[in-house]
Amino acid sequence: MKKSVLSLLGCAVALGAQAQLINGAGSSFDYPAFTKWSEAYGAVDSAIHINYRSVGSGAGQQLLLKETVDFGASEAPMSEDNLARAPGKILHIPVLAGGVALTYNLPGSPKLKLDSATIADIYLGHIQHWNDAKLAALNPGVALADLAIIPVHRSDGSGTTFIFSDYLSTVNPPWADTVGKGTAVKWPLGIGLGAKGSEGVAGQVRQISGAIGYVELAYADKNQMSFAVVKNAAGNFISPAPGSVLAALVAAKIPDDFRFSMVNAPGDQAYPIAGLSWVLVYQHQKHADTGRKLVSFLRWAVTEGQKLSPDLDYAPLPAEVQQRELQLLNTINY
Repeated sequence: MKKSVLSLLGCAVALGAQAQLINGAGSSFDYPAFTKWSEAYGAVDSAIHINYRSVGSGAGQQLLLKETVDFGASEAPMSEDNLARAPGKILHIPVLAGGVALTYNLPGSPKLKLDSATIADIYLGHIQHWNDAKLAALNPGVALADLAIIPVHRSDGSGTTFIFSDYLSTVNPPWADTVGKGTAVKWPLGIGLGAKGSEGVAGQVRQISGAIGYVELAYADKNQMSFAVVKNAAGNFISPAPGSVLAALVAAKIPDDFRFSMVNAPGDQAYPIAGLSWVLVYQHQKHADTGRKLVSFLRWAVTEGQKLSPDLDYAPLPAEVQQRELQLLNTINY
């Protein structure tokens, strides 16, 4: 009996010592940051643990609408229809700014230049070989293989797809008229391969000679993959990097609700395929303890957490944007 009582007491102590879970889900674009933030925030408040699942932006939005997670994460702002379906007002809190890299698998790993027309034509199936004359014209002196192009795209609802398709819809009328933009789009039949998550796209490109795919820059760097420099609105070929993403962000006009696009931004050094990722939260938190812990974490993420961004291939949010977000977080009630 004495042993049983001691065992029960031990279990109670162990349960009491467990950190409170804050559950989030959504964008694979965000996964590297939330992994690092969860670890770093443990030193700030060891009483909570951020449990984040990389399921895609579309799934993250739907899980929040069903109230099965404490927060969603998405590189696509929620549509008016989805906001109207929500059981309460949803706030968009920008947490990350990043670039979408065009990665490829070619012999010799040449550094390629691409522009909006060639990117669109590759994914529309109009350019089918790497030694196509249009690609050769952009890359004089580069030995381009006589190799079939295998475009890889996301098969799940994806904020990375939203940024990629938002860019092409903005700069390429044929794309806007056929494929359009969204977290999920109607890819041309028979063109390329689908893969789940940025992890899946990166994996397919690494395995298939001649493949090209779009992923958040962190995935390209982590997997030591080649990626293209892309012609921007000023006519310069720019590499995705925290500095070129920041140049795009500071050129953007940011509304009070923080729902905006920063693709094809003006500026000599702005990377054109760049976007934000938002944490999506209910303005009224039904569970006070969890809500307060979540808001405390978000206050840290949009300020101190931004200091970790460059090492993770994201651009830190400017101080003015951080202050505006803190004001928005002040409107959350419990």
